[in-house]
Amino acid sequence: MKKLLLAAALLLPAPAMANTLDVITSTLNNGCTFATYLSITKDFNESWGKAHGYSAQLMLPVHSSNSSMIVWVGTTASAETFGKAWDTWRTALANPNSVEAKLQARFAACTTQVSRASYDTY
Repeated sequence: MKKLLLAAALLLPAPAMANTLDVITSTLNNGCTFATYLSITKDFNESWGKAHGYSAQLMLPVHSSNSSMIVWVGTTASAETFGKAWDTWRTALANPNSVEAKLQARFAACTTQVSRASYDTY
């Protein structure tokens, strides 16, 4: 009986409880400071992220083979939330007067993206 219950439990779908992390590594462009990038990130969180279920923080390396990298870690409650936010962001970039396009211009002036990856966390 125990084996039957264990087998049934393993076959049931796992609950969707994963957060999604959006991890972007960047370098600062000449003339841009970490304080400026942090300010843009805070503006992003307040003016856009909260409304779309996305929160970002920056990480500076303490022990790393490349200490010039800054790591952006964006968090959403699920892959679905991330997908909706990403679709909204990408679509809005077509309008140069949108909040998204203005923030993107500030990010592009301050940083150069090196890599991007997404992860589900459990």
